[in-house]
Amino acid sequence: MTEHSSRLSAVAGVKSLVAACIVAAAAILTSAPAIAASPAETYVQDNVQRGLQILNNHTIPDTQRRAEFRDFLTGLTDIRRIAVFTLGASRRTASPADIDSFVNAFRDYAVAVYESRLTQYSGQALKVTGSSDRAPGDSIVSTVLVDPSGKTAGQQPIEVDFRVLNDNGKFVVIDVSIAGVWLAIEERDQFSAFLEQNNDNVPALVAHLSDLTRHIRTGGPNAPVR
Repeated sequence: MTEHSSRLSAVAGVKSLVAACIVAAAAILTSAPAIAASPAETYVQDNVQRGLQILNNHTIPDTQRRAEFRDFLTGLTDIRRIAVFTLGASRRTASPADIDSFVNAFRDYAVAVYESRLTQYSGQALKVTGSSDRAPGDSIVSTVLVDPSGKTAGQQPIEVDFRVLNDNGKFVVIDVSIAGVWLAIEERDQFSAFLEQNNDNVPALVAHLSDLTRHIRTGGPNAPVR
């Protein structure tokens, strides 16, 4: 073999090696799995979508749909924890009986509020866009509501964030932000203002919440607590 032929053979060998490396790298990249969703993201995607499906199911009577949504929401969230949080400083002085009564009234009120707000987005689907950890076991899962039909194309999607706690492997939602408003925090501020104006009277707040729940259920606007 001539020196020229040897040189050509060596060049060809290098080119073949480079080509093989490129093919191998491409194979690795195309076969690599997408970044896996975190357990909190999977929990939100699977469970909250089910709640939207309940609200969008108009093949069943309203009373049945409302009952199913109530069961769904109370299973998804730690209602008692949220309720006690929204009482603010008053939880330290309220009697156990008053707290229990408030938790029951808050449960009905929260179901009515969440149902009222989420039914505004009838037909939309939930898409998880990511998450961030506030602390170990305490995550904010970011989502958007999108319209699969494309009717709202060009409009800004509604952002909905969920604060999710991992309690020894059991996930629970403890707050929801719709369009930037954290509902539990908003309710705590409203309840605190009401209690300040009513001598820290928790039974009065319970009665007022029951009135508001009936108002929302009969189609009235979601009025703030006053």
